[in-house]
Amino acid sequence: MAEEKKKQGILRQVAFLFMCGVLVTGMLTWLNQRDLSDDSVRGQIESRSAMVAEEVTLAVKEYPAYEWLLRYWHEHWNQMDIEYDVDFDMGTETEEKCVEFSRRHPHIQLRYANAAQINSLNREDQKLYAEIIYSWLITRVNQIKQTYNIDYLFCVMSDESFESQFFLFSGADPGAVRGTDYEEVYTLGVTSDVNESQQSAMRSAAENSSHLAEAGNYVDYYSYLCSIDEQPVLIGMTFSMEGIGADISRQTYRQTAFAMLHQIWLSLLVLAMIWYFVLRPLKKVQQNIRQYTQSQNSQEIIGNLAAIKSENEIGQLCEDVSSMVKEIDDHLDQIEKITAEKERIGYELTLANRIQSDMLPNVFPAFPERREFEVYASMEPAREVGGDFYDFFMVDDDHLCLVIADVSGKGIPAALFMMASKIILANNAMMGKSPAKILADTNHAICSNNREEMFVTVWLGILELSTGIFKAANAGHEYPAIRKPNGKFELDRRKHGFIIGAMEDVVYREYETKIEPGSKIFVYTDGLPEAADSRNRMFTTERMLEVLNRDPEAEPEEILKSIRTAVDSFVGKAEQFDDLTMMCVSYNGPADQKNA
Repeated sequence: MAEEKKKQGILRQVAFLFMCGVLVTGMLTWLNQRDLSDDSVRGQIESRSAMVAEEVTLAVKEYPAYEWLLRYWHEHWNQMDIEYDVDFDMGTETEEKCVEFSRRHPHIQLRYANAAQINSLNREDQKLYAEIIYSWLITRVNQIKQTYNIDYLFCVMSDESFESQFFLFSGADPGAVRGTDYEEVYTLGVTSDVNESQQSAMRSAAENSSHLAEAGNYVDYYSYLCSIDEQPVLIGMTFSMEGIGADISRQTYRQTAFAMLHQIWLSLLVLAMIWYFVLRPLKKVQQNIRQYTQSQNSQEIIGNLAAIKSENEIGQLCEDVSSMVKEIDDHLDQIEKITAEKERIGYELTLANRIQSDMLPNVFPAFPERREFEVYASMEPAREVGGDFYDFFMVDDDHLCLVIADVSGKGIPAALFMMASKIILANNAMMGKSPAKILADTNHAICSNNREEMFVTVWLGILELSTGIFKAANAGHEYPAIRKPNGKFELDRRKHGFIIGAMEDVVYREYETKIEPGSKIFVYTDGLPEAADSRNRMFTTERMLEVLNRDPEAEPEEILKSIRTAVDSFVGKAEQFDDLTMMCVSYNGPADQKNA
């Protein structure tokens, strides 16, 4: 059931993406169709307008004397007695005028009279003729307007500047108001100003026969009829933008809906194909992967995947999953072996760490029966085992030997070299040699068989407990910090010798100091001043001395703990890079003086 819900979830996600695509495409289609519909509707308007203009032109030119009529209407518009919107099914004034004209001039046919015949008439008969033809023409223009459902249909005469237009006639619907106000059906003789867009349209029509242009809330169409006394006569039509907008919207919505319907059907078809050819085999692959995680039966899974026949990326996916299953099996076998090996190595490293710790003096107080001195030391390797070491032991009943050293490198090689160095140093010291001789003989022993070219820095001192005479030698190690009674810790910067293990026959310099009771000696490896924080800043010997001198009277153990706390606070979460080894010795004076 859970798998079925997930399958439906995938389909819903894909279907949602498809619907988003349909909606976005629909919006783009709507925008595109709106432009296309706008062009289409305008094209239809222009085509219909050309037909109407042609019919009006034929209606005007049906009368041979049309130029004479247009000129007469323009010049005598205020003298004419016009009957608009004539209903010829009933007795009209125009019919009476026709009868009267025929009685006066039976030889002239009204519809076919030419300009010469009309010019031969007196003014009263010319006026009568012009009034009759005007009523007939208005009736025809009304019929054309109503047939083609045009908002406004008219004929105007303009001057050469096209800044104004003189209305010769205008078509009207039944019951329409004729007058001189805006949006009324203009009567003969109305003159109106022309805006710039209409001027451009009229000028273009006069030059190119016709032109369609927007004019505020309307679209105007002008068609050239003729010129009277060099003044162009134009047939004009006006269409309301409201009606045009409705036509554009109707076509846009219809085309958009048609396109989106096709997209929906196509999306459903594509979804079905995606499910059958993609999601269904992918579901089988997913089920086999889950089955493998539960059963770890690679042979069964490989057989199931081989049964999925797809000559495409899914088929390749089945092959890749099968290969991956085989590799996982091999990898698991390797992991088991590696894990066992790591456990063995980890155990051995733990054992090596314990052995190394056991090799160093680690029971404190170290010499509880001796009152002449107190000593405390610690060593924290950067890895499981390290190369630093310290040592302190009694050479005889009156001489205490102190050693601190730092082997090059880290890890097991450094630990092995450290143990060998420690043993050699201790053996030479137990023979009663001076510090300089101990270092020289140790260097000779190590250099004689040092194919790995490792080295060690060593500070070694021997304190005569009865007198406080302290002899020491330094083989490339850090300067010790010495505190005199009631004083502060200061570095003993006397020159030290070369490192041990790098060159044979090195002679080491030995220095001697008289240590007063209450003095302390603090020695360390470079892991202390070079301890770094996350910004790679070092702890430095200056900070070390600052911490030492916060409480120089403290016991050796407390001094080492204070140093360790300060280092941890400074380093923060940064990883320990090097072994950190410290040792502090406090000289209390000869035993008899201590007892006194």
